[in-house]
Amino acid sequence: MSELIKIIDLHASIQGKEILKGVNLTINAGEVHAIMGKNGSGKSTLSNIIMGHPNYEITRGDILFRGESILGLKTDERAKKGIFLCFQYPTGIPGVTVANFLRTVLKSLTGKEIAIKDFRKDLKEAMKLLQMDDSFVSRYVNDGFSGGEKKRNEILQMSLFKPLLAILDETDSGLDIDALKIVCDGINRYKSKDNAILLITHYQRMLNYITPDFVHVFIDGNIALTGGKELALKLEDNGYDWVTAGASK
Repeated sequence: MSELIKIIDLHASIQGKEILKGVNLTINAGEVHAIMGKNGSGKSTLSNIIMGHPNYEITRGDILFRGESILGLKTDERAKKGIFLCFQYPTGIPGVTVANFLRTVLKSLTGKEIAIKDFRKDLKEAMKLLQMDDSFVSRYVNDGFSGGEKKRNEILQMSLFKPLLAILDETDSGLDIDALKIVCDGINRYKSKDNAILLITHYQRMLNYITPDFVHVFIDGNIALTGGKELALKLEDNGYDWVTAGASK
């Protein structure tokens, strides 16, 4: 089993406030890792830092992707290496259609022009699996989209870009039950022995459809407890204060 990403003693701050306080995490190809925790515990900060958000300062530690440090790489360079972030709050891009956006990003990632015929075929197949109407591709990216449409668009991107590591930051937020099932089906279809998923969520409900190999509980900027899928059920019953009170002892 090959190691995709290794986070080593990662400390990070924003505007002088320390958020991450020594995070250690290794994710291998073929694995699904879920990170759970309260608001403000550092979950989304971790996802942003892996993707190279410039507002955060790394004060100690390293992030190795396929054995190479990526701390000096810009966001687009990390994307080209195979890292993808599904945003909690996707940004609207008025004036840019979904089809043009996807084809432009694919060209940037692969370094070559994608034949229109092949692109349309792949796009249509991916949209069909996500139960998206054909008219979707002519709309402007996330402009006037519902919460469910924004999240399906994120999974559509993941399906077409085929990253090695997909980071899903609270993808379940704003989804009704039907939309959640469709999105989770898309995530499960993406899974393979060659890629990995880092899934960030508050609740256990997404894990009813996506089975994690590991569940990590974030408390105050660090991983306080790690377990299997049963840990998420314990959190649902006992809350995060149960971990804080010493469940790991």
